[in-house]
Amino acid sequence: MSKLVCGGASLRCSFGTAPGILLVQSAANVMTPQMLASIMDQIPLVNIMPFGMCTSMANPTVAAATAAALGVLTPMPCIPNTISPWMPGDPRIWIGNYPALTDNSRLMCAWGGSISIDFPGTANIITG
Repeated sequence: MSKLVCGGASLRCSFGTAPGILLVQSAANVMTPQMLASIMDQIPLVNIMPFGMCTSMANPTVAAATAAALGVLTPMPCIPNTISPWMPGDPRIWIGNYPALTDNSRLMCAWGGSISIDFPGTANIITG
């Protein structure tokens, strides 16, 4: 069973060096003690906070710094570059006009990272 994701959830990027946080906007009118997330809560620096340093060579700043260091991988500050919604969401539960975000959803960064949910922000809102 998967869990619904709330604001404050802990996130991890496969190329990040630190956990990130999910912030949820109050656009959806869902009455719970915590704001539930939808698959559209994926905007960099609005919903998805940085993951420390980025180690992906697909990130132009990392590639440039690594080239300047004569090929030694040089991580640079993470600026998430998400371009599509989280997938999959829970099609049975809608937050606003979009499927709810669950703890098994993934989000792709344009720099090649896969963003996953370490802790959904709650342990007691479970989907059937």
